[in-house]
Amino acid sequence: MSARALSFGAIAQAYERFRPGYPEAVFDVVAAYAGRPIRTALEIGAGTGKATRLFAGHGVSVTATEPDPAMLAELKRTAPANVTAVRAAFEDLRPGERYGLVYVAAALHWTRPEGRWERVAALLEPEGVVASFGGQYELADPAVAEAVRAARAPFLESDDVPSPDGTPAEEELQWPGTELLRSPLFCDVRQLDVERRFSLPAADFVGYLSTVSAYLQLPPEQRELTFDAVSRVLPGTVDITADLTVHLARRRPD
Repeated sequence: MSARALSFGAIAQAYERFRPGYPEAVFDVVAAYAGRPIRTALEIGAGTGKATRLFAGHGVSVTATEPDPAMLAELKRTAPANVTAVRAAFEDLRPGERYGLVYVAAALHWTRPEGRWERVAALLEPEGVVASFGGQYELADPAVAEAVRAARAPFLESDDVPSPDGTPAEEELQWPGTELLRSPLFCDVRQLDVERRFSLPAADFVGYLSTVSAYLQLPPEQRELTFDAVSRVLPGTVDITADLTVHLARRRPD
């Protein structure tokens, strides 16, 4: 697992405070695709439990796995009774219990590609569902976005996480749908969009940036200079577009 993937534990409380949760529409999309009640789920890279609470709130028994102890501690602090929290990286999980759903929220790109879908398939019931969802967090006003980009540029060229398989942004089917489509273990691959829009005080937007891996990799002094530069060009409130792309597939029967 990369250094960027393991950088979140130091800011676990900020992650819980400043990262947005997931809308009910995400569960609705996954449940509709499943076509049957989802009773058990395994979550990969659960973080502080943003998506955990969404699925557990609908009565799903969730086994939430997360390798970072600080992130897992935040998850346990708010987890309902139907959540089992397990400290483990995805690659450390061994076949055993199978689940009706394996899902991952904005963390699949941190897993190793070698054997990724074989491991997922081994954790799923026959015809069980895999769901991956996430999306870019963007300033809705192009002028504000450009001002932030220019303010950040002396310290950090980009804060994006590139497509893991190099799929161009203009392609209709995006990663990980591209990988799922190529896998002989899965079928009925779908890609759907869920709208997520909100407004934030400028300070909360900078708080969000403090949880982004690209900034966490900067030396502390340089990171603070970046945040100061960005803060100076922000209006009091910023509008955010954070639409989610949901990828779904079904495990082929044994």
